[in-house]
Amino acid sequence: MSKTISGFSKLSKSEKIDWIVNTYIFNNENAKDILKQYWNSNKQLQQLHDEFIENTITNYYLPFGVAPNFLINGKTYTIPMAIEESSVVAAASKAAKFWLDRGGFKAEVISTKKIGQVHFKYNGNPELLKTYFSYIKPKLIKDAQPITVNMEKRGGGILDIELRDKTTDIENYYQLHVSFETLDAMGANFINSCLEQFAKTFKSEALNFEAFSTEEKHIEIIMSILSNYVPECLVRAEVSCAVKDLTENNNVSGEAFAQKFIQAVNIAEVEPYRAVTHNKGIMNGIDAVVLATGNDFRAIEAGVHAYAARNGKYSSLSHAEIKDGIFTFWIEIPLALGTVGGLTGLHPLVKLALEMLGKPSAKALMQIVAVAGLAQNFAALRSLTTTGIQQGHMKMHLMNILNQFGASPSEKENLVKHFKTETVTHSAVVEALEKLRR
Repeated sequence: MSKTISGFSKLSKSEKIDWIVNTYIFNNENAKDILKQYWNSNKQLQQLHDEFIENTITNYYLPFGVAPNFLINGKTYTIPMAIEESSVVAAASKAAKFWLDRGGFKAEVISTKKIGQVHFKYNGNPELLKTYFSYIKPKLIKDAQPITVNMEKRGGGILDIELRDKTTDIENYYQLHVSFETLDAMGANFINSCLEQFAKTFKSEALNFEAFSTEEKHIEIIMSILSNYVPECLVRAEVSCAVKDLTENNNVSGEAFAQKFIQAVNIAEVEPYRAVTHNKGIMNGIDAVVLATGNDFRAIEAGVHAYAARNGKYSSLSHAEIKDGIFTFWIEIPLALGTVGGLTGLHPLVKLALEMLGKPSAKALMQIVAVAGLAQNFAALRSLTTTGIQQGHMKMHLMNILNQFGASPSEKENLVKHFKTETVTHSAVVEALEKLRR
């Protein structure tokens, strides 16, 4: 059967499934049953999910969990997290509980500026282009007013428009570099609409600019698009306490723990191979909350990792120090988030997640998300520098291995007890399960 098809998007959902199953999957009926068992029985709710994207054939579930006991700026939160990886929610919860009695987390938004760019080619005198830009800048803002009027009423809008000469990188390449304030909206559609209007005005008005030659009048717009690199949309989160209060283990002093912890952070600051894994752990916490609150985790990931390499070398996003007997661990991270628009007003679980967090503003959500990342990083480094990462992680992974081999409830109960005092590895679990079954 041919694996190409015309008009696929016009098929009904059932017809799409029939084609997929008949073309790619040999166990036809079982495949159909798997796809259909994830449909929601509420037809209206299912239709809502079907219309989030194109060519929907079923729903893909991720566990939706919560991490309680987060004390942030004196207020207690239970943080929703959507993620499939074992131990992430448990680690975040453990870190939250650890810091609950040590003053909790402090967080502040440093800035909320977002960026968009009009990329264009201009073949002519750079000084004349600067003159034209100064002349046209007020009209760029005026022509965008139908788009910006409502945002401006709420206190946001266009912050500035700059002309940037990039001809040292690409011949005849320039930018309109625009900064925005989008308040509680992530603002992608708002920013892109403004940029496309800027491009339209910038190109059309150039045709009437008398100082330009015929060639200079024909500005070529390449594209108009927001940037997911937001180094000026920053939030800081931190924890701190006296070094002597850092340990819960009488065998390890607070000083010894702090010194080893800081060494681990220092390694991530200078060694990219370690920094990538270090930052991935931070993103375990961040992505889980970003997903649960209906935000764009791909945009967050791209911007965060670019920020981690902003000084020319990929490095740790978190930092730690001891000063005057006080241990401080902090993160400074770019997060462009929204609490209105997009899925935030459509997806029932997203609405529930935001309600759980007290219907936060975008700034408040930035602080919560940064704290989740810092908590996750603290938990990981604490394990790495004490018991090792696998002890806790594999304990959490035990249930996945047992489910993989179809363990019964009684088998699970027996093996959970067994591995309380034994090292969990895939082979050890399989061996113990086979022995139990014999």
